Amino acid sequence: QVPLVESGGGLVQAGGSLRLSCAASDRTFGSYAMGWFRQAPGKEREFVAAISWSGGSTYYAESVKGRFTISRDNAKSTVYLQMNSLKPEDTAVYYCAATDYTSLSAREYDYWGQGTQVTVSS
Repeated sequence: QVPLVESGGGLVQAGGSLRLSCAASDRTFGSYAMGWFRQAPGKEREFVAAISWSGGSTYYAESVKGRFTISRDNAKSTVYLQMNSLKPEDTAVYYCAATDYTSLSAREYDYWGQGTQVTVSS
């Protein structure tokens, strides 16, 4: 397994920024593609961003393009999600996940963190 632990969530005003981190304990972290997903109360989990194992390819949901940036540091076994220009509709629990192949589909991911709450007030 690849245990994942998210951090960096919190309460922020609309227009503000947050940086989420996801740390992996598995020594083979660098061989996995990583993704960020989010889930608001009463809604399905949705794709936010993904990054290939090398960091050379990134993908974003249309709703966050131009505002969010996914990155990774394999030496630190950590993936990040920089969130700028936050909106109230970004409020959700954010999860990081790992998969063998880069994907935009939650069902393709094998390992998940416990999630971190992000709340954006207006």
